[in-house]
Amino acid sequence: MHPMLNIAIRAARKAGDFIAKSAENTDNVETSQKGTNDFVTNIDQGAEQIIIDVIKKSYPEHNIIAEESGVVSGKDADYQWIIDPLDGTTNFVKSLPHFSVSIALRIKGRTEVACVYDPIRNELFSAQRGAGAQLNSKRIRVGVSKDLGGTILATGFPFKAKQHSESYVNIVSALFVDCADFRRTGSAALDLCYVAAGRVDGFFELGLKPWDMAAGELIAREAGALCTDFSGATAYMQSGNIVAANPKVLKGILGKIRENANEAMMK
Repeated sequence: MHPMLNIAIRAARKAGDFIAKSAENTDNVETSQKGTNDFVTNIDQGAEQIIIDVIKKSYPEHNIIAEESGVVSGKDADYQWIIDPLDGTTNFVKSLPHFSVSIALRIKGRTEVACVYDPIRNELFSAQRGAGAQLNSKRIRVGVSKDLGGTILATGFPFKAKQHSESYVNIVSALFVDCADFRRTGSAALDLCYVAAGRVDGFFELGLKPWDMAAGELIAREAGALCTDFSGATAYMQSGNIVAANPKVLKGILGKIRENANEAMMK
């Protein structure tokens, strides 16, 4: 195992244990609103500090981009950790047991290792570039559907950008004609991992941040998925708009997006 993946897993498990214990004692959870329909808790902040401490102990000169803390600068700009300490905060606040810790490492601008940990199910998704993707150390592969027929698709609604809601609902409606059903789970990191594991056949979402998808997209790609933005290009880390599926399902999803998206969503 890549030594830096080992550190990522150690940090994710330690933060996940803290989150799971906190979920059992909700009296200690303090919630505040940091943006429109966007919540943060003291548990997010505590988990993030745990992750930063583990990484900095082993690699004090590395840079870290964290959802709550922003940029934690280091001397070595080639190494950049991207972390989401609690992806699915709203689920956590509502005691819906579906959330995760997401950690990725980019070296010279390319994601090399990633892990996403679900502390409630004790499921660890991980990947190293060029070495495949695993769930609890067992190899996982993307589903084999040949078209949209019979597929289960995951998505997340643009709750921070409701000006796109009409176009987004049109996309969902068009896809619903051909697919079997939808899942909207509330954790983009886990949605991407579920694509990797074949639990869902495709995933798309608008307006994500790098920490929402940096780890999950490597895990999905290493499991055989393709990841694009809404136009079919690969600028999803910049635009925040991502589609992930096997090549044939991806083609079907992109077709419906192109037919129904507004111009701003395609940039």
